[in-house]
Amino acid sequence: MIKLLIVDDQKGIRRLLQEVFSESGYDIETCANGLRALELITEFDPDLVIMDIKMPGLSGIDVLRRLRATDPKRPVMMMTAYGEQHYVDEAQSLGVVNFINKPFDIDELKAYVGEALFDKDIWVGS
Repeated sequence: MIKLLIVDDQKGIRRLLQEVFSESGYDIETCANGLRALELITEFDPDLVIMDIKMPGLSGIDVLRRLRATDPKRPVMMMTAYGEQHYVDEAQSLGVVNFINKPFDIDELKAYVGEALFDKDIWVGS
């Protein structure tokens, strides 16, 4: 089963994405902050991380920097409601597979997830 880790400080976003992707057959873990995300990446070993860029404490960019120091190839998608170019540029330089603006279209997000997993040589049917 394909594993997704969803990291967002907004409970509603976590709940929505967990429902949508669970119904599509994914194994889902969620968390609300960057420190827990780093723990879950080690414990849960997700095939893809979908993470908000701005969170209290460790931001998504902070998590991505730390992750890239030890795991340069794990696919990560970033979400943001702000679209600040310097965050986009840094995330791209750290190798994110896609950048999603909030609010997002759920079908579009599902397609991006499928593309990210396909690029990782995992076929996802749904």
